Formats: sequence, structure tokens, C-alpha cells
Amino acid sequence: MLGLKRGTVILSPHESEWETEAAQRIAELKEIFGDGAADIQHVGSTAVRGIRAKPIVDLAVGMRDLSALPGFLPLLAERGYIGPKEERPGEFLFVRGTEEIRTHHVHVVRFGSAPWHNYIRFRDRLNGDPELAAAYDGLKAELFERYASDRASYTAGKAAFIAEVLAEPAEE
Repeated sequence: MLGLKRGTVILSPHESEWETEAAQRIAELKEIFGDGAADIQHVGSTAVRGIRAKPIVDLAVGMRDLSALPGFLPLLAERGYIGPKEERPGEFLFVRGTEEIRTHHVHVVRFGSAPWHNYIRFRDRLNGDPELAAAYDGLKAELFERYASDRASYTAGKAAFIAEVLAEPAEE
């Protein structure tokens, strides 16, 4: 299953379909951005094996120059990407799906920036540490029980865990 009603939370067991879908969308985004993107990665919980996730595929596009983003807007819209919404300075969100059901979140950031590294590092830390991934999965389950119809509170409840994981020194 792929897709989730805006503002709600559902946690689904990991599905191989998410990896296949991410690969297809990455190929499409590479066509759109060409050399404008230094890298495009599958991130977020759907990119972490063995944990539950909202059935929305998250992708991170690392652009060489964010000031070039407006030139890509017509192609993105033509391919069904809605946006951009500036979530934080220098971080732009595009979504796929409909106004009601979202299937993909595409986070466009400057390649090599802190947000870029955070997306990759968090995913890699969870994939490399099953105990850490299980702790995150447990937190998400608790938050789901409390905030199934309040995605903003669900997301806010994960912030301290994510910050703690990202604050730990990188392994050599």
C-alpha cells in the first residue's frame, strides 16, 4: 500500500514495494533535474528495513545550486509534483498524489548541506543499528496510539529522538 490521507498517521510494516517505487521516482527525478542534482536518495522510514512507516516514500534531492530550482518547476508540475513549500530556509518540499492523499514527499536541499547529511545519516544509522531502529519503531508506535489523526503532533514527538541520534558522533 502506498499513500496516506493528509494530516493522518498510519504505520505499515516495511514493504519491498517502497524500495521499488523509490528507485522509479529517483530515475524520474534524475531525468528532471539532470546535472542540477548532485545526488538523489531514498530517505525516511520507508528506507529503513524492518521498521514500520507511514506509507509515503520520502526522497531527498541534493541540488548543486538551489537558486536554479525555479527552472525545474514546470517539469516537476508536469510530472505530478505539487509544490514547492519552503519548510525551513533552504529546504523545499514537493509532494505527489492528490490534495487529499499523499504518496511521496520530495525534500529538495543543497547538496552537502546539514539537512542533506542529516537525511542520509539518520537513515544509515537506523539501517546499521537494529536496536536503534527498534527503539525508533517503538517510539513511532507510541506516538501513533496518541496522535493517529494529528500528524503534526506525531512528527513533533519524534524530534527529540532524531536530534539525539544526529548529535551522536559519527563512527570512524
